[in-house]
Amino acid sequence: MLTGFMLFMSYLGSAGFYVPLLVALFWCVAPRLAARASVVLLTCGLLNAILKLVFHDPRPYWTDPAVQGRQPLSSFGMPSGHAQNGIVAWGFFAAQTRRRLVWAGAAVVIALIGVSRVYLGVHSTGQVLAGWAVGLLLLVAALALEPVVVPWWARRHLGVQMALSLVLSLLLLAAAWGAWQPLENWQWPQAWADAIRAAGGRAEPVSLTDSARASGGLCGALAGLSVLAARGWFDPGGRAWQRLARVPLGFAGAAAVAALDLLPTGTNLAEAFAVQMLLALWVTAGAPEAFVRLGLAARPTPGVTRPGEERAETRQ
Repeated sequence: MLTGFMLFMSYLGSAGFYVPLLVALFWCVAPRLAARASVVLLTCGLLNAILKLVFHDPRPYWTDPAVQGRQPLSSFGMPSGHAQNGIVAWGFFAAQTRRRLVWAGAAVVIALIGVSRVYLGVHSTGQVLAGWAVGLLLLVAALALEPVVVPWWARRHLGVQMALSLVLSLLLLAAAWGAWQPLENWQWPQAWADAIRAAGGRAEPVSLTDSARASGGLCGALAGLSVLAARGWFDPGGRAWQRLARVPLGFAGAAAVAALDLLPTGTNLAEAFAVQMLLALWVTAGAPEAFVRLGLAARPTPGVTRPGEERAETRQ
């Protein structure tokens, strides 16, 4: 029973929990809040992927036979991505209110996510503490810079915003490439590979695929939100059936885009970047446009009519 509880708490710090929750929140409840949280979390995920390559630190059960690994993972352990994402996600939403109960609840969830990673044998205490430290620094930076960066971004021409989305994402991917270079011909120590296989996983070659996906997702999200703001944000309200109808329609489109990842189109990194970019573009701009055109959502605000024109709706 304890293991089941720890697996559940670990799930609350994973992309498998955040992504569908944020997408549903964006489409049906609070698009601006979900958009802000998504950009911060995408940046957090990409930063974590880079740092794992920099430190390439083993997980506890890879090196210590006395530690039971309850999840078959072949990514490096430093810093803990669950701990880092947990403090960013739950801390970000707690920061939207001054209610002490919300803050206390977020703190408990963040702590239990970290504890669960140690209990499951996939992170050491130091790796969890490092994840919390990196996540806290990123969260504080995001909350402090948001009031300055978002209005500045909104005043740029849409073409400039699109270019910045691509350039920023590629710069972060380049940083990941620099961290990966010393590991290009790296070979798994036999003991590590055996421990991963014993847990049910595979010791695959270290690659930039995760970094390419994360940078592509960030690029698509920034570009898609820029397009959405230029057209005019959509109203997440409406009747219950309209809100519910958005979810299967939106996820059907996302599934169609994700299927492109299965096609033999060539370079894996370019494909990973492009598919995630298109997927994020669909979620942030394509699906909302489809909702409006099909009468499942309204567009209460006009689009930007002149480059550099700032509207109250774009100030978040």
